[in-house]
Amino acid sequence: MNLRRVIREMVAIMREEDLGEIEVRRWFTTVRVRRPGLDPVPASAPAARPAEERPAERVEEPKPAQNLVPIKSPMVGTFYRAPAPDADNYVEQNSAVTVGQTVCIVEAMKLMNEIEADVAGTVSAILVDDGAPVEYGQPLFKIVA
Repeated sequence: MNLRRVIREMVAIMREEDLGEIEVRRWFTTVRVRRPGLDPVPASAPAARPAEERPAERVEEPKPAQNLVPIKSPMVGTFYRAPAPDADNYVEQNSAVTVGQTVCIVEAMKLMNEIEADVAGTVSAILVDDGAPVEYGQPLFKIVA
């Protein structure tokens, strides 16, 4: 990937489409270009209504749990939730896990590496799809300790 060419193309698209941010992912490389001072607008954002029609809203952002611990991939590879295609998954959302319990497999160079939980708790979120490629340090699960 010629990075300079990609960035130039991204900037040209941003100008043409009047975008605040654009991101391109290819294999294990991500390039994001953001205009300073502009908030990025989601691609599926509904059209805003005029101020006089908009009801007064009070939006509170959810507070992240203080005891949320990620389980991260220790290597680059392919993520699998079960030991075999026809077997049950190691864990599901809201499953209880203990320290040292196997939660998934990361396949690297045809070797199946069991990934174990570092903390005891409950699986709050599964962040990767089964069979998806993962990078070193990428969060796989979130555990409420």
